[in-house]
Amino acid sequence: MKRILIAFTGMLAAIGCSIRPAEKWSEEKAWQWYDSQPWPVGCVYMPSYGGTPVEIWGKEFFRPDVVDSELALAQDLGFNAIRLFLCDIVWQEDPQGFMDRLEQTVCLADKHGLRILMTIFTNGGTIKNPYTGPQPQPVPGVHNSVWMASPGKDIVNNPEKWPLMERYVKQILKKYRKDPRILAWCLYNEPENTKGFETLPFLKAVYRWAREVNPSQPLTSPMWATPDSRSYQKEISEFVSSASDIISFHSYNDLPRCTEFVNYCQQFNRPILCSEWMARSRGSDYFSILPLFKKNKIGSFSYGLVNGKQQCHYPWNPVVDGKPVPFEEEPAVWFHDLFYPDHTPYSENEIRFIKEMTRCLSTRISPSQAQGI
Repeated sequence: MKRILIAFTGMLAAIGCSIRPAEKWSEEKAWQWYDSQPWPVGCVYMPSYGGTPVEIWGKEFFRPDVVDSELALAQDLGFNAIRLFLCDIVWQEDPQGFMDRLEQTVCLADKHGLRILMTIFTNGGTIKNPYTGPQPQPVPGVHNSVWMASPGKDIVNNPEKWPLMERYVKQILKKYRKDPRILAWCLYNEPENTKGFETLPFLKAVYRWAREVNPSQPLTSPMWATPDSRSYQKEISEFVSSASDIISFHSYNDLPRCTEFVNYCQQFNRPILCSEWMARSRGSDYFSILPLFKKNKIGSFSYGLVNGKQQCHYPWNPVVDGKPVPFEEEPAVWFHDLFYPDHTPYSENEIRFIKEMTRCLSTRISPSQAQGI
């Protein structure tokens, strides 16, 4: 019996499974990983044809030719990374098709020298329970009006449905757990965005599932507020900061406030990524924020690349009676995004500045550098 148990344990190790979940990375391991590679700089990438995550990943919507041409723009800017949001409901209906399309996208990113911050779940979006089939059309004049949460509140709030999500998480992580094309894992976007969600129990389960796979890349989830903010969620923020290998945050604020957030994150003594930023009309622009990130080697992922169905060039809409009020005119200053749909830059000066800031960055690293061990 003892020999059988030893053999079984060895078999599990060989296929990347653990008897017990792995532990959070030490500070030393996190810095060893981060110091072995170039400053991560890029954008949150949403294909311009995708207003919803289903439109990004569904078979009937997927456009690898568009993805290829748009990622070429990111490469030309000197970017070496992108952030991708996944979509569990597409996986539920077509697991193999979803995994095939994901691999196509990973290959296209690698073709253009872009590693991926892979984002698995999110509470964000106006649609709290996603669905497949015909997708809603953007509301004219409204910023990101049809984005969907993943997996949605009906799953997050119901532990009986979590085994399906565990299979989803583990299938993705097992496939890419040692892949140098993956920069890091953002397990859960905006967990503090709790409207309708009982997030913390599900969040803890997601971290546990990921630790059981034990990928070579670090785990994180972004904080979106500091303790002095009204939107700060103490329990969730404290769990994220204590459970993550590296620290990540979102900031759509001007330089002084963003600097305060950076100072707050530095107290954890771990590498830092800003996985969402840029709101030009709020003072969060490339000319002020990117030098801060470069000076401190904080990973940078500004929101958006090519303007499209998300309509993220509009600022956040004013809300009346719980509904966004549409803008009737095009914004004088874009909120997010870098290029028009025809790939013309929104701002030539901005593009020149980005290229100067990313000049001489390496985009290719070895598998050993990617793992940092």
